[in-house]
Amino acid sequence: MSYPKAEMAGGGQPGAPVQAQPAAAAMPGAPGGWMQAPTQVPANCPKGLEYLAQVDQLLVKQKVEALEAFTGFETNNKYEILNSMGQRVFHAVEDTCCCTRNCCGSSRPFDMKILNNQNQEVVHLSRPLRCSSCWFPCCLQRVTVEAPPGKVAGYVTQSWSLCKPRIRIENANEETVLRIKGPCCQLNICGDIEFDVYAPDEETYVGRVTKQWSGLGKELFTDADNFGISFPLDLDVNVKATLLGAVFLLDFMFFENNTKKDDKMDKHSMHGSY
Repeated sequence: MSYPKAEMAGGGQPGAPVQAQPAAAAMPGAPGGWMQAPTQVPANCPKGLEYLAQVDQLLVKQKVEALEAFTGFETNNKYEILNSMGQRVFHAVEDTCCCTRNCCGSSRPFDMKILNNQNQEVVHLSRPLRCSSCWFPCCLQRVTVEAPPGKVAGYVTQSWSLCKPRIRIENANEETVLRIKGPCCQLNICGDIEFDVYAPDEETYVGRVTKQWSGLGKELFTDADNFGISFPLDLDVNVKATLLGAVFLLDFMFFENNTKKDDKMDKHSMHGSY
């Protein structure tokens, strides 16, 4: 069983990977700058997702917030989404109220806005408040992916599993198009944690989501994480966007660690009591 592939306008094939694109110094397309707009656009591609047609890898880097790092006070998460050359493809900003962030922690419902280089929202992610325990199989995690905002592109749905994480990538009709399998233990000192992506048959390997080791200091004192995603170049852009949404769900479910923040807030409270 295969995965859903992109169709280019005019019946052509998806463009070459971004590695082959020329880079203009200190301009969009240069390393560290914004990725250049693609010349070929897939047929029926939602506006803003044409960039995804040119890549087979993405890096999602969570920004370290100074207030959060030093006080433990939960702020809205912010991320940079880069291609394999280090060019920015999108940036993402969480939109959640202060009370929800600090009372519900990593289990909080959230809205995530994924923005382009003109600060226009091209993808919207929404996660309701639900359970992730295997003891509550009827109320597991789910993220709705809209591209453009207001039009459903797909869903990221947690499957029931006793030990190992299982995630379904669904299209707008709620049909499973990919499956993600994670390890039983989501802790690997000084190493990466890998979530393999398969076709619906769970046998055909398609790609991987990797929670990358960020260094001892960053891992110990912040919850800012880095993720890598690999997928076929010709994967449908709506599925790529939904797979990108799965990264944020995995981050919140397994790596948005509030223990470090609680320890910091306890220390501040102790200092303030003297």
